[in-house]
Amino acid sequence: ISKMLLTIVISFAALCCSGTNAEVFTSMTDMSKLLTTQEEMIRAVDNYILAQEEKIQRLKKELRTLEEAHDVANRAPERFLGNPINAYLLVKRLTVDWNDLKSVMTDETTGSSTLQNLTSMAQLLRWPDEEDLHGVAMGLMRLQDTYKLETSQMAKGLIFNIPAQRELTAAECFELGRQSYNSGDHYHTMLWMNEALNRQEIESNKTVLRGDILEYLAFSTYMQGNIRQALKLTDELLLERPNHQRALGNKLYYHEALQKQQEEQRGETADIDPETQAVDQGYSVTEDKGFLDEWQRERVAYERLCRGEGKVSEDMKKKLTCFYQFGPGKFLRIAPVKTEVMHIHPTIYIYYDVLYEKEMAVIKELAIPRFKRATVQNYKTGELETAQYRISKSAWLKDEDHLYVRNVNQRIEDISGLAVSTAEELQIANYGIGGHYEPHFDFARAEEKDAFKSLGTGNRIATFLFYMTDIEAGGATVFPHLNLALWPKAGAAAFWHNLLPGGEGDVLTRHAACPVLVGSKWVSNKWIHEAGQERRRPCQIDKNALENVGDHFRSD
Repeated sequence: ISKMLLTIVISFAALCCSGTNAEVFTSMTDMSKLLTTQEEMIRAVDNYILAQEEKIQRLKKELRTLEEAHDVANRAPERFLGNPINAYLLVKRLTVDWNDLKSVMTDETTGSSTLQNLTSMAQLLRWPDEEDLHGVAMGLMRLQDTYKLETSQMAKGLIFNIPAQRELTAAECFELGRQSYNSGDHYHTMLWMNEALNRQEIESNKTVLRGDILEYLAFSTYMQGNIRQALKLTDELLLERPNHQRALGNKLYYHEALQKQQEEQRGETADIDPETQAVDQGYSVTEDKGFLDEWQRERVAYERLCRGEGKVSEDMKKKLTCFYQFGPGKFLRIAPVKTEVMHIHPTIYIYYDVLYEKEMAVIKELAIPRFKRATVQNYKTGELETAQYRISKSAWLKDEDHLYVRNVNQRIEDISGLAVSTAEELQIANYGIGGHYEPHFDFARAEEKDAFKSLGTGNRIATFLFYMTDIEAGGATVFPHLNLALWPKAGAAAFWHNLLPGGEGDVLTRHAACPVLVGSKWVSNKWIHEAGQERRRPCQIDKNALENVGDHFRSD
């Protein structure tokens, strides 16, 4: 008999004996009453066993689900995790679902010891936390917006018709809505809570309570401006939970808000002053509104290019060429590089097969133990910090770390014709779920005077970007102001000058890394600085002089 069962029996016996006198043995009448006591004890033990059996059956069911998911993932881990729905389900299982399982297992001595064993292995195991779950959820929202994915299709596990392990349950849709709500994102809260509601209605085994969904959905609907629908949903919530205090208070508030809205529509409220409205929306009429319009235009162009909807103009196409580049490095005279000109003014090149499989494997292996969350430079303070507009992990490698790193750096110098002795170390980056880097400049602008002061090597004159994996969907490098998208191809590299020949920053090189939709994106890049380039790329008096395509390096 287990300790828990023994405890129940002893507790039951103590309960039965409390408040009574002993000496039962002195009367057969009293002895006969013990049979009733024994019957209740049997019923208590039987109920305990039933409860334990239900618990064991639940654990067995959860275990089968975990084993099935794990078996599928182990067949092709990279492909499995490359689907963001699978990645979300994995993180949710190891956070929300695991917490539920722990609460079941802690009732038993055996379960507690099992949990203690897992805790003792904390240094060997990686456990995601609430921040990871939130990050994955926000990554999915980013993918949904950028690639215009339908909520219902995502819930079915379909990303560009690439299926996930399984469809999402109502509870899993609810969790995505809850994470959006916690970010103040009521738009996505509505999308996912509505999907959760639809799925909850058809589930035979309910995974989430309808009232829980309605509570989030009603308030987010109000926050999105649909007061009448918010009121309707609140009424539905009160049918489920008549004494829900927050819902009762919200209902009164929504009634007042609806009445006020109707009065405004009838013209009973004075017109709002444009300046006041602008302040409420976070911008001034004369200045910041223009900035927001410009940001919005760039955002639309960025997302359109990420979806593959942008096309280079016909006039530009006529100027673009492919050729073998035989210089400027001497090695290229015997091993020319396949080159494609992707754009002119600014001139952007793609070089093919310039990174070898063995090199990519070793560089990845060297980078993984050094990975840290990628940072950006605060243009006001000059300090490095993490940001939501750059989601990836990165590491830096030096020449002395491996022969392959030294070879790659030399290859960059041979192809670009620029000195790499003053360049930054080779940066390796791996993008996570929905990983991206929103539109940015690689060079420091005039107001960022202290950006590279500590390096003492001037501004970033050029960027050399290697692609180290093929991507099934998403992950392009896009230039919103050029209507240009570069699609990752393992072993290829992109190259462009960030500064005009006169030394001014070329604003047309503003670029972005699109969110990775399906797959794992690895890149490495070299930021080349001005110092040491005096003879290799002399400054021109005309600050606005344009770069010429390197015709003298080609051979048709």
